[in-house]
Amino acid sequence: MSAPLCKKEFFVQEFDFEHAGKAASDMRKLLMDYGFDQQIVRRLAIAAYEAEMNMVIHGFGGTLIMEINFEYIELVAKDNGPGISDLKLAMQEGFSTASDEIREIGFGAGMGLPNIKRCVNFLGIETKPGQGTVVTMRVDLGPDAI
Repeated sequence: MSAPLCKKEFFVQEFDFEHAGKAASDMRKLLMDYGFDQQIVRRLAIAAYEAEMNMVIHGFGGTLIMEINFEYIELVAKDNGPGISDLKLAMQEGFSTASDEIREIGFGAGMGLPNIKRCVNFLGIETKPGQGTVVTMRVDLGPDAI
C-alpha cells in the first residue's frame, strides 16, 4: 500500500459539546478545499460527525484520523471508552446507551452507527468491553471524485 496523499488527525474531548462537530467540520472544509465531489464530501462529513459524537458521548474522547488515498478516503475513529458490549444491538436504529441527560440536550438517538453504515462503502468496528473502540470507515473514490 502506498503512502496517503494527505493524513490529518483531529482530537475529540469527552463531553465537549461546545466543540462537538468541529473535527467533522474542519475535515469537510479540507475536502472541499481539495475539490472533492460534494456527494463524497457530504457522505464523509456525516460519517465523521456521527463518529465524533459517539466519541464525545460514549467514548471518553479520542482521535479521528482522515487519510486521503488515490482509491478511497479513510476515516478512523479511535476512542478511549468502555467498548461496545453488543455490537449487533448497537447497529440497530434507535438503540442507545446514552444517559437521560444526553438525550435531554438532543443527542443519543441511536442513529450514529446506522448513519455511518449508510454513508460509507466499508465499515469496520473493532471493540472489546473495557478496551475502547476503533471504527474504520472508507468511501471509494471514482473517476469523478475530484
